[in-house]
Amino acid sequence: MKGCIVTIDAMGCQKEIVKQIVEQGGDYVINLKMNQGSLYERVDDLFKEAIKSNFQGFEDSELRLTEQGHGRNETRLCTMLTNVHDLIDLDGKWNKLTSIGMINFMRTSKDKTTLETRYFITSLSCEADVLAQIVRAHWNIENQLHWTLDVAFREDDCRIRKGNAAQNFAVLRHISLNLLNQETNLKKGIKRKRNLAGWDNEYLIEVLAGINQLSNKSN
Repeated sequence: MKGCIVTIDAMGCQKEIVKQIVEQGGDYVINLKMNQGSLYERVDDLFKEAIKSNFQGFEDSELRLTEQGHGRNETRLCTMLTNVHDLIDLDGKWNKLTSIGMINFMRTSKDKTTLETRYFITSLSCEADVLAQIVRAHWNIENQLHWTLDVAFREDDCRIRKGNAAQNFAVLRHISLNLLNQETNLKKGIKRKRNLAGWDNEYLIEVLAGINQLSNKSN
């Protein structure tokens, strides 16, 4: 991972994941939600303190972006507090947690306005415009992935809700999609390749052979 920036949703906001990224020479930008209770509270409190003091004593940067399209207006305000490790990671358990980011979204569509705030932790010491670019690139990939999973696997129609079943099936869909993408002999779309894997055992074996490649990449 040397020289790479790893972006992960809140589900991957775990100390061990951060440790592995840093030990392999990478940097990270990770979405932070309330599942990390104490860390989330410290980040939330620090931004409130910074705003209240008009950012006096903080290394901060800010970027405002406004976009129009698809019948809606969206304004994103990205704020970055840099080099705050000693104020956030009090126990030293988050490897190279250097900076925190906050992006406020205001969306107006059909005379309805919604507000949303998202927090991020990162090992980078960068300006708000860099964070905004990294987060936007991550969302573009996520949107493309969601579209593929919905079209090829009908993910949005899935009604599995009990226990951890929904999360488990989401993981299985991602593994299946990665395996189908790795199989390059058949020049067809994902949906066609998935159907063929269900009809033809020989082709299914070809697809499943990619499991070893995925395992080697993860190692």
